[in-house]
Amino acid sequence: MVTSLIAIVEHMPSFPAPPDRNLAARWAIVVPASVALGWILQLFDVPAAWILGGIVVSASMALGTRKELPMNKRLFSFGRGFIGIIAALPLLATGVGTLLTFVLPGMAVTAITLGIGIIGGLLLAHFQTAISKQTGILSMLAGGASIMPLLAREFGADFRYVALSQYLRLLAVSVSLPFVAHWLLQTGEHPQYTGGALSMHEQPWWAITVVVLIAAFGESLGRKLHVPVPSVLAPLLLMLLVGAIAPPADFTPPYPLRVFAFLSIGWMCGGSLSFPTLKSFARLLPATLAFIAVLLFGCAASAWPLTHWLGITYFEAYLATSPGALETVLALSAEGGAGPAVVAIQIIRLLGVLLLASALPKLRRSNSGT
Repeated sequence: MVTSLIAIVEHMPSFPAPPDRNLAARWAIVVPASVALGWILQLFDVPAAWILGGIVVSASMALGTRKELPMNKRLFSFGRGFIGIIAALPLLATGVGTLLTFVLPGMAVTAITLGIGIIGGLLLAHFQTAISKQTGILSMLAGGASIMPLLAREFGADFRYVALSQYLRLLAVSVSLPFVAHWLLQTGEHPQYTGGALSMHEQPWWAITVVVLIAAFGESLGRKLHVPVPSVLAPLLLMLLVGAIAPPADFTPPYPLRVFAFLSIGWMCGGSLSFPTLKSFARLLPATLAFIAVLLFGCAASAWPLTHWLGITYFEAYLATSPGALETVLALSAEGGAGPAVVAIQIIRLLGVLLLASALPKLRRSNSGT
């Protein structure tokens, strides 16, 4: 069985291991090539461009040299800390009052989406013995595509398969969303929301400093405080705490740090690939695509009752229930004049996904004990 690059770094043998003298040379090729490919993919509006660039280049290096590509543990921890911070930003930008208004419909949408993901993941694990229940569920949960591989890695699931299925879903949603949204705006009722945009604040130096410190030390602090999934949830919670008590400011990580964070996720997933793993993925591809299709149609169907419940257009309801591609959803929402229901329901569902995903190990232990 092929071990992951994280397992290699964190569980080094007690005896001196032979050094990989070509490791620095391989990284000297992977880093600039990943940046170049990510930049090109972004020019063509490919979803998750930087993550996919990191996956493609690091996987090519690992497969071409037949050696996994381990990443420095501290650098990887630093990069994934920014993922937790980025996940917290939509919560900071949405007022508590707005979230409370949409709690019940958001919980209903969350229950439907999570139900489809859980059932689909369990069925996938049942019919594909190579997939564990945790791997199946994490691969089918909608939302947080950049977070799910990290959670899978924390829980001992197959984070490579989780990454594959999550980005296939993200690709399907991102490619289809603009066409569906355009068709809905052409044939349906236009949203009548006239609320103002969120006010933007200039990013002061202290905000950047806080963001860097959270990314650097959030995980270690979370482990000391026994926060579940500290690699992601600890930076997320710290960012929410700082945002609640600090003066209004833009806490978005600077662009180069965001690029590094997304590339690090791609390197984690791609650098641990091997030919046996790819063959396994190829066998699982038809079932994976089938469950992704069920998830897409299920979320689209759940948008119909939401239109009557909240008195919104189907365009808004469709965006609110879209399973992932949050950045694309928000961009289309702003362009189409959608109201706050879209971002509020998406955020409520994201919270539900994170809570369920972080509880999976406890659920597994409780089931095994009964």
